[in-house]
Amino acid sequence: MKKKVRALGLCSGGLDSILSALLLRKQGIETEWITFETPFFSSEKARRAAAMTGLPITVRNITPVYLEMLKNPRCGYGQHLNPCMDCHALMFRLAGNIMQEQGFDFLFSGEVLGQRPMSQTRPSLRYVEKHSGVDGYILRPLSAKRLPETVPEKAGLVNRELLLGLAGRSRKPQMELAETFGIREYPNPGGGCLLTDKGYSDRLRDLFAHQNDYTENALCLLRYGRHFRLDEHTKMIVGRTQQDNENLIKYHDPLSETVIRMRNIPGPLVLLPEGGAEDKIFFAASVCVGYSKAPKHELCEVTIAAPDRRQILQVMGIPPDEVKGFLI
Repeated sequence: MKKKVRALGLCSGGLDSILSALLLRKQGIETEWITFETPFFSSEKARRAAAMTGLPITVRNITPVYLEMLKNPRCGYGQHLNPCMDCHALMFRLAGNIMQEQGFDFLFSGEVLGQRPMSQTRPSLRYVEKHSGVDGYILRPLSAKRLPETVPEKAGLVNRELLLGLAGRSRKPQMELAETFGIREYPNPGGGCLLTDKGYSDRLRDLFAHQNDYTENALCLLRYGRHFRLDEHTKMIVGRTQQDNENLIKYHDPLSETVIRMRNIPGPLVLLPEGGAEDKIFFAASVCVGYSKAPKHELCEVTIAAPDRRQILQVMGIPPDEVKGFLI
């Protein structure tokens, strides 16, 4: 009997990922997905795509190895702190290890030549392949006819004639193909990586500059609230909404971080992720009052929950305009 061909695909959960897998499955290739997650991007879309198509999916958290790459990417960053080419190379390298361990014949992805001006040019795709450790074994079904023939195509494991030759930024061909597969619901492209966001990237740069070690929770905290750098050793996060407040509590570490709240008046939660000296705690308490609904120029009670103590302070608010200079 002829050996069953098996392919492992990188899945972002977008339409291109879905179509590339369905094209291969239509050829009778046994198709599975791998998706990676870190505090910078989640596996949520990929999980939904797997549920919709019935394709098996493996989810791996790669935060430690990703951070090593992120601090010093070989190709540098994009517009913000996004190392797209080295990110893709890393993911293919990790997927290549799984390919070899589990007996898959090749890897694939939904990348389309020319769709993204920086990371999906011909030189970019080639760079990723050269640094993936699986040169020749990465198939891109949507653009295959415009790219060099891969090892699985040469070996007859994949019928190249049944693959596509898409290029450019238009999504119309993919949308038409989706109709033929009966796919009518899929997420909008892009928007999934926090490293492409200026605000998040600025906060992450500040974290890298002031700390040598950080937990996943510390990276998650960068997503919420207003962030202020008070000095080299003290940072302050002020919640903007009730949801912010809840997430600051969710991801904070009570063994090392100080939480400040209004005692009897609605207001923000203020977090000092590395704690702080007495004057900085007093300052943060005043900022908490300033961002609250407290009357101006009145003493208000604020609760301080530090790892080593609990106390109540009476402070007067500092208006938000007076702390803008500390904003990261």
